[in-house]
Amino acid sequence: MSNEVIERVHSTCPHDCPSACALEVERIDSKTIGRVYGARDNEYTSGTLCAKVGNYAERVHHPKRLKMPMRRVGPKGVGVDSFEPVSWSEALDEVAVKFSELALEYGSETIWPHYYAGTMGLVQRDGIERLRHAMRYSRQHSTICSAASDAGWKAGTGVKRGVDAREIGDHSDVVVLWGTNAVHTQVNLMHHVSQAKKRGAKLVVVDPYRNATAKKADLHLMLQPGTDGALATAMMHVLLTENLADRAYLDEYTDFGSDLETHLSNRTAIWAQEITGVPSEQIVEFARLVGNNPKTFFRLGYGFTRTRNGAFNMHAVSCIPAVTGAWKYRGGGALYSNAELFPLDKSLIIGADLLDRGVRVFDQSRIGEVLCGNPIDLQGGPPVTAMLIQNTNPMMVSPSSLKVREGFERDDLFVCVHEQFMTETAAMADIVLPATTFLEHEDIYIAGGHTFLQVAKPLIEPIGEAKSNHFVICELAYRLGAEHPGFDMTAWEIINQTLERSGLPSAEKIHSNHWLDCAKDFEESHFLNGFETRDKKFHFSPDWSQLGKINAPLPKFPDHYSVTDNRNEERPFRLITAPARQFLNSSFTETSAARKREKRPTAKIHSTVCGRLGIGDGDLIRIGNDLASVVLHVEVFSELQEDVVIVESIWPNSSFIEGVGINSLVSTDPGHGVGGAVFHDTSVWLKTVGANN
Repeated sequence: MSNEVIERVHSTCPHDCPSACALEVERIDSKTIGRVYGARDNEYTSGTLCAKVGNYAERVHHPKRLKMPMRRVGPKGVGVDSFEPVSWSEALDEVAVKFSELALEYGSETIWPHYYAGTMGLVQRDGIERLRHAMRYSRQHSTICSAASDAGWKAGTGVKRGVDAREIGDHSDVVVLWGTNAVHTQVNLMHHVSQAKKRGAKLVVVDPYRNATAKKADLHLMLQPGTDGALATAMMHVLLTENLADRAYLDEYTDFGSDLETHLSNRTAIWAQEITGVPSEQIVEFARLVGNNPKTFFRLGYGFTRTRNGAFNMHAVSCIPAVTGAWKYRGGGALYSNAELFPLDKSLIIGADLLDRGVRVFDQSRIGEVLCGNPIDLQGGPPVTAMLIQNTNPMMVSPSSLKVREGFERDDLFVCVHEQFMTETAAMADIVLPATTFLEHEDIYIAGGHTFLQVAKPLIEPIGEAKSNHFVICELAYRLGAEHPGFDMTAWEIINQTLERSGLPSAEKIHSNHWLDCAKDFEESHFLNGFETRDKKFHFSPDWSQLGKINAPLPKFPDHYSVTDNRNEERPFRLITAPARQFLNSSFTETSAARKREKRPTAKIHSTVCGRLGIGDGDLIRIGNDLASVVLHVEVFSELQEDVVIVESIWPNSSFIEGVGINSLVSTDPGHGVGGAVFHDTSVWLKTVGANN
C-alpha cells in the first residue's frame, strides 16, 4: 500500500451563503480532487462539513458534466440529444449576433440576463450585472431567496448583520433556531450549538414540523406556517405582563412606547394558540425561558422569507431580544445574516457606474409571468425575446413552474445557458456553454452566518472546455461593444482592486492567510453603540418605506398579519416545500450519492389524515390546487399539525411520476412588503391515487 500523502489545499464552498465553508480539498493531481473536508483551523467551520460537499469529487468529475459548447438542433427540453457541439467562438458569436439583432428590433430591454446564487462568489456570480448595466438590458429584482427576510430584519435593526455565532458555544444559555433547519442547511452552526448544549444550554426550535433539527431540541414549537408573528407577539405579551422585559434597555435602545404596550395587552398566549396551533402552555414556557435567560441567542433563518407575510413575521420575531435586552450580553442577541458586515465596495464587479435606474426591473420570482408576456410585468415595454442565464435553474426552482415551462417553450425566445450540467433549463436553451465549478476558477466570498471574508484560487484545471462566468461575460461584452474597465481585467485583478477600493488587504495576502476575520467588537456587534437606524434605536414600529418600494401597507406594530394562502373547504391543507439534506435547490440532484440518500420525492402527511384517506407508506397521493397537481409517494408522519403537508427538496421535475415538479403548485404572488417567493405559503387538496410500494 502506498504511503504517499495526498496534498490538502485550502478553498471555499460557494454553495451555501450562511456557511460559505472554509475547506481543505484533497488534490490528487492537476486535474483531480479527492475528499473534501471542513477547514479545521477556521473557528466557525471548525472541521465540520456537510456530506454533499464532502463528496464533491463525484460532482466535479461526474460523467455528465458539460465539457463543450453546444447548439440546439432538435426539440426543446430533450437534453444532450438535441444539441451538436460547436466551438467557443461560434457559440459566443451566435449569442452576440442574436442579442444585437433583437435589441435593434425591440430595444435593449428585450434582453433579460437572469441569474442567482448557484455560486456565492461575488465576481463569478455578480459580474453579469456589469454586462446588464453596460448594455441597458432589463434589470432583475432578486426576490427568490431573501428579499422578504432581509426587509423584515432591517426594519428593526437598520442593517443586515448581527451577533457573531462563535459566541454560542461558550456563552449562550439558550439557543433559538427559528425558521431554519440547521441540520440540513447549516451543519457548522450545529457544531456550535452542540458545544453550548454540552455546557447545559437549552435548544429551542420553532418550525412547522419535527425535522432533523427539531429532533435535537429541548423544546420544539410546532406552529402553523406563516403564524410566526402571532407567536412572537404573544411571547412579548408574556414577557411584559410577567415583568421579564428589560425596561431600562427598552427605554435606552428602542422606540418602545405605551401605545405598543397597549397593543400587546390582549395578545395573550391563548389568543396565539388559536392562530398558531401551539398550546398556550408551550408559548408561556418559551417566553419564560428566554425571559429568565437573557443570554439567549436567536438564530433566524430564511424560512421566514417564504410566506406572503414573511417580512412582517421576521420583524416581529426580531423584536423579542429587544424586549428581553438579550443584546446586552455575550451569547445573547440575534443573527439573521452578516452580509452587510463586510466592508466591500462591489461597484467594479457590478459596473455600478453604468446603472440606469430608468431601465425596467423584473421580479425574478415571476419569470413565468414575464416570459408569458403578462402586461403588468412587462411594464409597457417589449417582450423578453432573449436571455443569458447563469447560476440558476428556473425550470426547477422558480414558482409556478408550468408557467415557466410555457414561457421557455416559446419559439421566439432565444436563450443562452452557461451551466455545469444539462439542467432542465439548459435543455430549453439554444446555446449551452460549459461552466467551471468553484475548484476551477478564482473568486471572493462573504458569508451570512459567520465573519470570514475568503479568497480562493483554482485548484484544478477546468474540466473539458469549461470556462468561468467572468470569461463569458467579458467575451460577450467584447462582441457586443460594451465598455467598462472590468471587462478588460482578469477575475483576480477585479478581486484585488475591489479589496483595494474597500481598504482591505490584497487578494494574495488574504488567500495566503486563508481568510480575513471581519468581526466587529462586542459593543458594535451587539449594537450597544446604537442600531443602524436614523435615531440609533431598534424600531418596533418601523417605517417600511425606508427599505425601498413597498408593494403593500404593513401593520404598525408586531401582530398576526393574516394574508397567507389559507386553507379552505376546497384546499384544506397547507404545503411547505422544505429544504432537503442532500440537495441544495437543484444542485447535487445530479449526484448518485445524494439521490440515493433522498430516495424519491415524498410527501410527509399526518397519520390521522392518512388513516382517513386509507393510504400508507409508499402509496401515491395527488397534491393540487388551481395551478397544477403533482403525484408523489406518501410518508406517514405524525410530527406536524394535521393540515400541514411537507415535501422536502427540489427534485427535478422529471423525478416526479408525471413529470410535474413541486414548484408547479407555488404561486407567483409576491410577498407583502418588498416581494419574495412564497414557497411555504400554498394551500392544496389531497386525492388518493392508489397503492404502489
